[in-house]
Amino acid sequence: MSHIILALGLVLAVEGLVLALAPRRIEDALRLIASLRVDQRRVIGLVALALGVALVWLAGPS
Repeated sequence: MSHIILALGLVLAVEGLVLALAPRRIEDALRLIASLRVDQRRVIGLVALALGVALVWLAGPS
């Protein structure tokens, strides 16, 4: 359970840092995402999911 809390804390810290340092870039990125077709957003989400799972697997205990 502590690993889940750690992971959630890291995600929140990175997201908060991005929002604090580049709020206009986030707005631009959201507009870009909104302009994509649903199937394009789905593929981007699946790729991000796969990369995330791969990184967690690589960083896991040896």
